[in-house]
Amino acid sequence: MSQIRGKAVSGLGRLSRFGSSPAQWLNSAAHGIRRYSAAAVSGAPLPLEGYRVLDMTRVLAGPYCTQILGDLGAEVIKIEHPTRGDDTRAWGPPYAKYKPESGREGPGESAYFLGANRNKKSLGLSFQHQGGVDILHKLAAKCDILVENYLPGTLKKYSMDYETLRKINPGLIYASITGYGQTGPYSNRAGYDVMVEAEFGLMHITGSRDGPPVKVGVAVTDLTTGLYTSNSIMAALLSRARTGKGQHIDVALSDCQTATLANIASSSLISGKKDSGRWGTAHPSIVPYRAFKTKDGDILIGGGNDRLFGVLCDGIGKPHWKDDAKFKTNADRVAHRNELEAEIEAITQQRTTQEWLEVFEGSGMPYAAINDIQGTLNHSHTKARDMVIEIDHEYCGPIKMVNTPVKWSETQPIVRTPPPVLGQHTDEILSEHLGLSEADITALKDQGVVR
Repeated sequence: MSQIRGKAVSGLGRLSRFGSSPAQWLNSAAHGIRRYSAAAVSGAPLPLEGYRVLDMTRVLAGPYCTQILGDLGAEVIKIEHPTRGDDTRAWGPPYAKYKPESGREGPGESAYFLGANRNKKSLGLSFQHQGGVDILHKLAAKCDILVENYLPGTLKKYSMDYETLRKINPGLIYASITGYGQTGPYSNRAGYDVMVEAEFGLMHITGSRDGPPVKVGVAVTDLTTGLYTSNSIMAALLSRARTGKGQHIDVALSDCQTATLANIASSSLISGKKDSGRWGTAHPSIVPYRAFKTKDGDILIGGGNDRLFGVLCDGIGKPHWKDDAKFKTNADRVAHRNELEAEIEAITQQRTTQEWLEVFEGSGMPYAAINDIQGTLNHSHTKARDMVIEIDHEYCGPIKMVNTPVKWSETQPIVRTPPPVLGQHTDEILSEHLGLSEADITALKDQGVVR
């Protein structure tokens, strides 16, 4: 077990710094929380409270992983280049603008960065200086988890590779996120999400039936890789609890993308045949199962079995289709896909999307409007599930963020702190964790080692 576990204190003990109760802590101006789940004030420690993460990642897959760990209660120390910071700090607009009285210059904090870096502390540090490497070694000795997303071999030059750090901290869980993994012919190739989507099948199966391949509208391979990594880290912590040993976790976007081809990959493996290509919103094996035009937009309908197809038939005023030999079973409907879908769309275009939503309400058939992002964020169900929260950012004022999605009965993850500005916690980390004096920290800043 690494050192932090021996120093862990109870959740209520930590809360006492900010108030006499969990509720007071959650409302503390110092932590900027304006809204939170009532379950979060139970007083129980968060699941990962007492664990410490050294976050040496940037852009999305890695930061998304460490944000999950932070939401679950881990202390996340984000290492950033002392002048540029995380690449995504410059990926705007839009930006959350700085308050006039903040004393900060520039356009503000980028929305991209804000979306993946809450519940973290920022340490601006250059490990091209030996002093920076020394600091990282001392921090690694006090951390349970390190997550990095550099090309294989890059961190070895700075003595920050797994083999070096495991000698300093045998209990360290060291997760490496790369485009193509630590081994294989592509291991030294840099890879962003879109390249992996292209090379490993996802782009080929995404897009309209007769159109070109397109990328998914969000960097989904980065996100699934972040999820796989966070899940694997937590499993490694369970393993360490039994064995006392840490381990190296090698996570590749290419592997995660291949794994999430799911049933499409399974179909190709079992059949041994070429896949069926792009289907837009349709399904290769189920009819009707796609979006249909309405008078003012689109509605997605899922007639996943014969009973649900019957519900659709009744709803659109075609009950006799249930006994039509061309449409009676799903296999029949797949065989007559083009005819049936054209007939359905001719009907759906006669009413508005909202009118169709009202027709199918309570029917038991899966259906949905196709909303844009603002429609999603302002959706009544989104609000009811508390999926958008507002927090106070010290330099930007109130900002809205997407909340952590999973609801817990006892230890609800929360947004404890807003995403940090570059180097916001450098002094705090160096003094509290490493015992450096103010003079020591000033000297490091003068040398360009930290910010």
